[in-house]
Amino acid sequence: MARTHGSKAEITGPLVRESALRLFARHGYDAVSMRQIAADVGVQVGTLYAYTADKQALLADLLRGHMEELLAEWSDDPALPALDRLKSFLRFHIQTSLKRPEAVFLSYMELRSLAPENRRAIAALRREYEDALEAILASGEAEGTMKLPDRRLATMALISMLTGVTNWYREDGRLDQERVVAIYWDLVRGAVGA
Repeated sequence: MARTHGSKAEITGPLVRESALRLFARHGYDAVSMRQIAADVGVQVGTLYAYTADKQALLADLLRGHMEELLAEWSDDPALPALDRLKSFLRFHIQTSLKRPEAVFLSYMELRSLAPENRRAIAALRREYEDALEAILASGEAEGTMKLPDRRLATMALISMLTGVTNWYREDGRLDQERVVAIYWDLVRGAVGA
C-alpha cells in the first residue's frame, strides 16, 4: 500500500493513536487488527511498530494517556467547603468526559483487555482519581454536610453515574451541558445526603 500520509513522528504518531482510539472504541479491542489501524492511518503495517511495540502496548498507552490527562487537568482546593469541591468535581468530570467520549468508553470497556501488568498500572491511576473524589466526600462527612453509609461505594457510584452521561448525551439534544450539570448536581446532592 502506498503511503498516503507523512511518516514523520510528529504526524504519524498522533494519527496512529487517534485511529486506534476510534477503531477500538467503535469495534472493540479484540476485533481490531494492526493491519486495520495501518490502513486507517494510510501507512504500511510495519510503520506502526516505530510508534508502538504491539497492539497491547498501544491500548495501554491510550488508557494511561487518558488517565494521566484527567489527573493533570483536575485541580482541587481543599480550603473550599466540600460541597463546592464536589460540584467542581462533578462539572469537571462531566465536561471532560463529554470532550472525549471515545477515551472514556475505552477506559471503562477495555480495561479487561489489558495484560495484568498494564491493568495494574492503569488501575493505580484510576485509584488516584477515585481517591480525589473520596477525599472530597471525607471532607463533607467531617464538616457534617454529607452523610454516606459507605464512602468508597459512594465514590464508585458517583463516578459511574457521572461517566454514564457519555452514553446518552448529544450536543443537539434537548438538554445543554449546563442543564445536565445542574440536574446531575441535584441528584448528587441527594446521593451524598447533603
